[in-house]
Amino acid sequence: MSAVRSAVRRTALFLLILPLLFACAEGEEASMNTVPVTLQKSYKKAGENNPLYTQRFGADPGVMEYEGRLYVYMTDDIVEYDTKGNVKENSYSQIRTINCISSDDLVNWTDHGRIRVAEPSGVAKWAGNSWAPCAAHKTIDGQEKFFLYFCNGGNGIGVLTADSPTGPWRDERGSLLITRSVPNCADVTWLFDPAVMVDEDGTGYLAFGGGVPNGMQKAPGTARIVKLADDMIHLDGDPVRLDVPYLFEDSGINRIGDKYYYTYCSNFQTKGNSLHMTDGAIQYMVSDNPLGPYTYMGEIFPNEGRFFGLYGNNHHSIASLNGEWYLFYHNRPVEKAMGITGNYRSPQADRILFGENGLPQQVKGTMKGLDQLKPFDPFRTVSAATMSHQAGITVEGADGRSWISGDAGSWVRISGVDFGTEAAKLTVTAMAPTDCTLYAVLDDPANPVASQIRMEIPEDGKPAFFTAPIEAEGIHDLYLVTDGPMTLYSWIVKK
Repeated sequence: MSAVRSAVRRTALFLLILPLLFACAEGEEASMNTVPVTLQKSYKKAGENNPLYTQRFGADPGVMEYEGRLYVYMTDDIVEYDTKGNVKENSYSQIRTINCISSDDLVNWTDHGRIRVAEPSGVAKWAGNSWAPCAAHKTIDGQEKFFLYFCNGGNGIGVLTADSPTGPWRDERGSLLITRSVPNCADVTWLFDPAVMVDEDGTGYLAFGGGVPNGMQKAPGTARIVKLADDMIHLDGDPVRLDVPYLFEDSGINRIGDKYYYTYCSNFQTKGNSLHMTDGAIQYMVSDNPLGPYTYMGEIFPNEGRFFGLYGNNHHSIASLNGEWYLFYHNRPVEKAMGITGNYRSPQADRILFGENGLPQQVKGTMKGLDQLKPFDPFRTVSAATMSHQAGITVEGADGRSWISGDAGSWVRISGVDFGTEAAKLTVTAMAPTDCTLYAVLDDPANPVASQIRMEIPEDGKPAFFTAPIEAEGIHDLYLVTDGPMTLYSWIVKK
């Protein structure tokens, strides 16, 4: 009987610990099936869509719609250092390039790389700087052409042309479009900050100017607007002075319905004004004619410091997509996350709503930003420089050709990817200096791996295709994580 009782006890003990053994085995398997590398930290929170990107800075967003996408062109803020390696205040003097990103869902943005504009390495070799860009497109002689306007510092405006919104860009004009020798421009304090609009009849208009002459804070008189010639790179007439109350800088020009909107940033000397405007805020005026005169209507966006705590210059752009209107502006969240201070700015966007009177309501700046307009389609070749979030990633390339590089723990996230029901394989175009692995994870980087692609060093030193099965169905956020140095050019999901 003693032997029987011992056997029963051993059996009971085994049955007791059996679930624990399975749990340990499952835990070990789950551990082996997660990304085996510590992920680098993002400058952007997982639940927020502002700023639009974090891989570098970008200020003064100028926005153009083309074929269902918004293209955002930005001043490429370059971090400056003193002789001891400390970050200095942004002087803007080192800015020679323009950044360009685009999106059709307003959450996942493709980084098209830097546009090399100024000095010998740039397209406009006569230019010293490239600030505050804006862009437009127009059909000329049956061909769609693109125009990129920029400031040569505070003393003139140039324009580049291209056959695509991402370039390559050309300097057809070969000189500044707006200079102080242009009629009515000699007394403009800051000859900069262009805003362009192509009206429904194909006529182009360029607004620009800024600055506050001494003692003229209430009516600076430094805003101008001019009709552009049919080729968009010459003027059709002399610039017209706009009477803009408390102007500082940052012109904007839009047609909304049958009205023309001139928008701008107020100066920092508005105290006690009868219009109830605040300092460094985006104001708007309305007219029946693009050349004015304009009537002041109200304030559409207070200084970004009101919402985010970091005050500074306020530079905006208004754009529409699919019948909705959006305000693009800049803020300093990446600078803050990096632990530096120097007025290095990043682009953000929030929606503009209109009241029953048809006028825009005041916009509230948020870190949540815009909602994704539609699911992301992975069954096409996707530029690796397309992402909603990232950490440790560098975007390389220029003039419309871009790719990404990273090292161990670097990752990108593409939000709201619709895998449908037939996703079978993930194929990437990549190159790695050492053998490493790219992991695909859904929704949370701590989740089990949905696909892992082993990279091998290419014998010919050229990018190669790598493929692995993927387990994904329905709509998910997609994380692509590398465990070693890697350059990624593109990816696609196949059925």
